[in-house]
Amino acid sequence: MAYITAGFPNVNFSVDLALALKEAGADKLELGVAFSDPVADGPIIEEANLKSLQNGFKTQDVFDISEKISDKIETYWMGYFNSFFHKGVENISKTAKDRGVKGFIIPDLPHEETFAYRDIFTKNDISLVSFVAPTDDEARIKRVVKNAQGFIYLVAYMGITGSGTSEDLSQIIREIKQESQTDLYIGFGVNEKTAKEKSNRVDGVIVGSAFVKVLLDDSLSYTKKIQKISQIAKNIKESINS
Repeated sequence: MAYITAGFPNVNFSVDLALALKEAGADKLELGVAFSDPVADGPIIEEANLKSLQNGFKTQDVFDISEKISDKIETYWMGYFNSFFHKGVENISKTAKDRGVKGFIIPDLPHEETFAYRDIFTKNDISLVSFVAPTDDEARIKRVVKNAQGFIYLVAYMGITGSGTSEDLSQIIREIKQESQTDLYIGFGVNEKTAKEKSNRVDGVIVGSAFVKVLLDDSLSYTKKIQKISQIAKNIKESINS
Protein backbone atom coordinates (compact mmCIF):
# COMPACT_ATOMS: atom_id res chain seq x y z
CA MET A 1 0.00 0.00 0.00
CA ALA A 2 1.39 3.36 -1.06
CA TYR A 3 0.71 6.67 0.67
CA ILE A 4 0.83 9.98 -1.18
CA THR A 5 -0.25 13.46 -0.12
CA ALA A 6 -3.29 14.18 -2.28
CA GLY A 7 -3.02 17.19 -4.57
CA PHE A 8 0.67 17.76 -3.92
CA PRO A 9 1.98 19.40 -5.94
CA ASN A 10 -1.30 19.36 -7.94
CA VAL A 11 -4.28 17.17 -8.79
CA ASN A 12 -3.10 16.00 -12.21
CA PHE A 13 0.29 14.98 -10.82
CA SER A 14 -1.41 12.97 -8.06
CA VAL A 15 -3.51 11.14 -10.63
CA ASP A 16 -0.46 10.34 -12.78
CA LEU A 17 1.53 9.22 -9.74
CA ALA A 18 -1.27 7.01 -8.43
CA LEU A 19 -1.59 5.22 -11.76
CA ALA A 20 2.19 4.87 -12.02
CA LEU A 21 2.30 3.32 -8.54
CA LYS A 22 -0.33 0.82 -9.62
CA GLU A 23 1.82 -0.13 -12.61
CA ALA A 24 4.85 -0.40 -10.32
CA GLY A 25 3.14 -2.96 -8.08
CA ALA A 26 1.13 -1.08 -5.45
CA ASP A 27 -2.09 -2.94 -4.63
CA LYS A 28 -3.75 -0.21 -2.59
CA LEU A 29 -3.43 3.58 -2.36
CA GLU A 30 -3.67 5.77 0.70
CA LEU A 31 -4.59 9.31 -0.35
CA GLY A 32 -3.50 11.71 2.37
CA VAL A 33 -5.87 14.58 3.14
CA ALA A 34 -3.63 17.55 3.96
CA PHE A 35 -4.07 18.82 7.52
CA SER A 36 -2.32 21.52 9.54
CA ASP A 37 -1.53 19.30 12.54
CA PRO A 38 -0.88 15.71 11.36
CA VAL A 39 -0.03 14.36 14.81
CA ALA A 40 0.82 10.78 13.73
CA ASP A 41 3.14 11.86 10.93
CA GLY A 42 6.82 12.69 10.98
CA PRO A 43 8.57 15.76 9.55
CA ILE A 44 8.56 14.51 5.94
CA ILE A 45 4.81 14.00 5.60
CA GLU A 46 4.16 17.00 7.84
CA GLU A 47 6.13 19.20 5.44
CA ALA A 48 4.19 17.82 2.47
CA ASN A 49 0.94 18.59 4.28
CA LEU A 50 2.05 22.15 4.94
CA LYS A 51 3.20 22.76 1.36
CA SER A 52 -0.01 21.27 0.00
CA LEU A 53 -2.08 23.64 2.14
CA GLN A 54 0.11 26.56 1.10
CA ASN A 55 -0.52 25.59 -2.54
CA GLY A 56 -4.26 25.94 -1.94
CA PHE A 57 -5.26 22.34 -1.23
CA LYS A 58 -9.01 21.75 -1.00
CA THR A 59 -10.81 18.58 0.03
CA GLN A 60 -12.38 18.68 -3.43
CA ASP A 61 -8.93 17.74 -4.74
CA VAL A 62 -9.22 14.36 -3.00
CA PHE A 63 -12.66 13.88 -4.54
CA ASP A 64 -11.38 14.70 -8.03
CA ILE A 65 -8.32 12.44 -7.78
CA SER A 66 -10.37 9.52 -6.46
CA GLU A 67 -12.90 9.79 -9.25
CA LYS A 68 -10.11 9.23 -11.77
CA ILE A 69 -8.23 6.41 -10.05
CA SER A 70 -10.47 4.37 -7.73
CA ASP A 71 -11.63 2.00 -10.48
CA LYS A 72 -7.98 1.18 -11.19
CA ILE A 73 -6.47 0.92 -7.69
CA GLU A 74 -8.15 0.25 -4.35
CA THR A 75 -8.28 3.69 -2.76
CA TYR A 76 -8.51 4.81 0.88
CA TRP A 77 -8.64 8.33 2.29
CA MET A 78 -6.21 8.92 5.13
CA GLY A 79 -6.77 12.01 7.23
CA TYR A 80 -7.42 13.45 10.66
CA PHE A 81 -10.93 13.43 12.01
CA ASN A 82 -11.41 17.19 11.97
CA SER A 83 -11.26 17.12 8.15
CA PHE A 84 -14.03 14.50 7.98
CA PHE A 85 -16.13 16.11 10.73
CA HIS A 86 -15.86 19.55 9.14
CA LYS A 87 -17.35 18.26 5.89
CA GLY A 88 -19.97 16.23 7.73
CA VAL A 89 -19.38 12.52 8.26
CA GLU A 90 -22.57 11.62 6.38
CA ASN A 91 -21.75 13.87 3.43
CA ILE A 92 -18.13 12.86 3.07
CA SER A 93 -19.02 9.16 3.40
CA LYS A 94 -21.58 9.46 0.62
CA THR A 95 -19.10 11.38 -1.53
CA ALA A 96 -16.48 8.69 -0.96
CA LYS A 97 -18.94 5.99 -1.98
CA ASP A 98 -19.86 7.92 -5.12
CA ARG A 99 -16.14 8.21 -5.98
CA GLY A 100 -15.54 4.47 -5.53
CA VAL A 101 -13.43 4.82 -2.39
CA LYS A 102 -12.97 1.68 -0.29
CA GLY A 103 -12.49 3.16 3.16
CA PHE A 104 -11.14 5.71 5.63
CA ILE A 105 -7.93 5.67 7.68
CA ILE A 106 -8.33 8.10 10.59
CA PRO A 107 -5.48 7.74 13.11
CA ASP A 108 -6.81 10.23 15.67
CA LEU A 109 -10.30 8.70 15.94
CA PRO A 110 -10.08 6.33 18.93
CA HIS A 111 -11.75 2.94 18.58
CA GLU A 112 -14.13 3.77 21.41
CA GLU A 113 -15.42 6.82 19.53
CA THR A 114 -15.94 5.11 16.18
CA PHE A 115 -19.28 3.58 17.15
CA ALA A 116 -21.04 6.94 16.80
CA TYR A 117 -20.26 6.86 13.07
CA ARG A 118 -20.12 3.19 12.10
CA ASP A 119 -23.73 3.03 10.90
CA ILE A 120 -22.99 5.92 8.54
CA PHE A 121 -19.88 4.21 7.18
CA THR A 122 -21.68 0.88 6.79
CA LYS A 123 -24.61 2.46 4.97
CA ASN A 124 -22.17 3.96 2.47
CA ASP A 125 -20.04 0.80 2.08
CA ILE A 126 -17.04 2.54 3.64
CA SER A 127 -14.57 0.44 5.63
CA LEU A 128 -13.13 2.16 8.69
CA VAL A 129 -9.63 0.80 9.18
CA SER A 130 -8.81 -0.35 12.72
CA PHE A 131 -5.47 0.55 14.33
CA VAL A 132 -3.48 -1.68 16.67
CA ALA A 133 -0.41 -0.39 18.53
CA PRO A 134 2.48 -2.30 20.18
CA THR A 135 1.26 -1.12 23.59
CA ASP A 136 -2.22 -2.66 23.21
CA ASP A 137 -2.92 -5.54 25.55
CA GLU A 138 -4.71 -8.73 24.51
CA ALA A 139 -8.11 -7.55 25.70
CA ARG A 140 -7.91 -4.33 23.71
CA ILE A 141 -6.68 -6.14 20.61
CA LYS A 142 -9.76 -8.37 20.77
CA ARG A 143 -12.04 -5.33 20.99
CA VAL A 144 -10.32 -3.41 18.20
CA VAL A 145 -10.04 -6.18 15.61
CA LYS A 146 -13.49 -7.66 16.19
CA ASN A 147 -15.40 -7.16 12.93
CA ALA A 148 -12.45 -5.22 11.45
CA GLN A 149 -13.06 -3.95 7.92
CA GLY A 150 -10.82 -3.42 4.91
CA PHE A 151 -7.61 -4.24 6.71
CA ILE A 152 -6.05 -3.89 10.15
CA TYR A 153 -3.32 -1.24 10.46
CA LEU A 154 -0.55 -2.36 12.79
CA VAL A 155 1.62 0.54 13.90
CA ALA A 156 5.19 -0.76 13.80
CA TYR A 157 6.38 1.29 16.77
CA MET A 158 5.29 4.00 19.16
CA GLY A 159 6.09 7.34 17.59
CA ILE A 160 5.60 9.08 14.26
CA THR A 161 5.90 8.00 10.65
CA GLY A 162 9.31 7.87 9.04
CA SER A 163 11.47 7.63 12.16
CA GLY A 164 12.65 4.11 11.34
CA THR A 165 12.39 2.69 14.86
CA SER A 166 12.23 -1.10 15.17
CA GLU A 167 10.28 -3.26 17.64
CA ASP A 168 9.66 -6.99 17.96
CA LEU A 169 6.07 -7.42 16.79
CA SER A 170 5.93 -11.22 16.61
CA GLN A 171 3.73 -11.60 19.71
CA ILE A 172 1.22 -8.93 18.78
CA ILE A 173 1.00 -10.28 15.22
CA ARG A 174 0.16 -13.73 16.62
CA GLU A 175 -2.51 -12.25 18.87
CA ILE A 176 -4.12 -10.30 16.02
CA LYS A 177 -4.08 -13.32 13.71
CA GLN A 178 -5.74 -15.44 16.41
CA GLU A 179 -8.59 -12.95 16.72
CA SER A 180 -9.25 -11.88 13.12
CA GLN A 181 -9.12 -13.15 9.56
CA THR A 182 -8.98 -9.60 8.20
CA ASP A 183 -5.78 -8.72 6.32
CA LEU A 184 -3.08 -7.26 8.53
CA TYR A 185 -0.89 -4.47 7.18
CA ILE A 186 2.08 -2.94 8.94
CA GLY A 187 2.96 0.74 8.65
CA PHE A 188 5.55 3.24 9.97
CA GLY A 189 9.20 2.95 9.00
CA VAL A 190 8.70 0.83 5.88
CA ASN A 191 11.14 1.50 3.04
CA GLU A 192 13.35 -0.34 0.55
CA LYS A 193 15.66 -1.56 3.33
CA THR A 194 13.01 -2.66 5.83
CA ALA A 195 10.07 -3.85 3.68
CA LYS A 196 11.18 -7.49 3.43
CA GLU A 197 11.65 -7.88 7.18
CA LYS A 198 8.47 -5.99 8.12
CA SER A 199 6.35 -7.96 5.64
CA ASN A 200 7.16 -11.19 7.46
CA ARG A 201 3.99 -12.81 8.89
CA VAL A 202 1.67 -10.00 7.75
CA ASP A 203 -0.41 -9.51 4.60
CA GLY A 204 1.07 -6.23 3.45
CA VAL A 205 3.10 -3.14 4.24
CA ILE A 206 2.29 0.56 4.01
CA VAL A 207 4.91 2.87 2.55
CA GLY A 208 4.62 6.64 2.89
CA SER A 209 7.63 8.72 3.91
CA ALA A 210 9.93 6.98 1.41
CA PHE A 211 7.69 8.24 -1.42
CA VAL A 212 6.86 11.66 -0.01
CA LYS A 213 10.55 12.41 0.48
CA VAL A 214 10.90 12.26 -3.30
CA LEU A 215 7.85 14.50 -3.75
CA LEU A 216 9.61 17.15 -1.67
CA ASP A 217 12.77 17.09 -3.78
CA ASP A 218 12.55 20.33 -5.77
CA SER A 219 15.62 19.38 -7.82
CA LEU A 220 13.54 16.79 -9.69
CA SER A 221 11.05 17.41 -12.46
CA TYR A 222 7.55 15.97 -12.16
CA THR A 223 8.51 13.21 -14.59
CA LYS A 224 11.66 12.35 -12.64
CA LYS A 225 9.70 12.25 -9.37
CA ILE A 226 7.22 9.75 -10.80
CA GLN A 227 10.03 7.65 -12.25
CA LYS A 228 11.97 7.60 -8.97
CA ILE A 229 8.92 6.79 -6.82
CA SER A 230 7.87 4.06 -9.25
CA GLN A 231 11.32 2.50 -9.04
CA ILE A 232 11.19 2.52 -5.23
CA ALA A 233 7.78 0.83 -5.38
CA LYS A 234 9.09 -1.82 -7.79
CA ASN A 235 12.11 -2.47 -5.57
CA ILE A 236 9.90 -2.87 -2.50
CA LYS A 237 7.49 -5.23 -4.28
CA GLU A 238 10.35 -7.34 -5.61
CA SER A 239 11.95 -7.45 -2.17
CA ILE A 240 8.74 -8.63 -0.53
CA ASN A 241 8.13 -11.29 -3.15
CA SER A 242 11.70 -12.58 -3.26
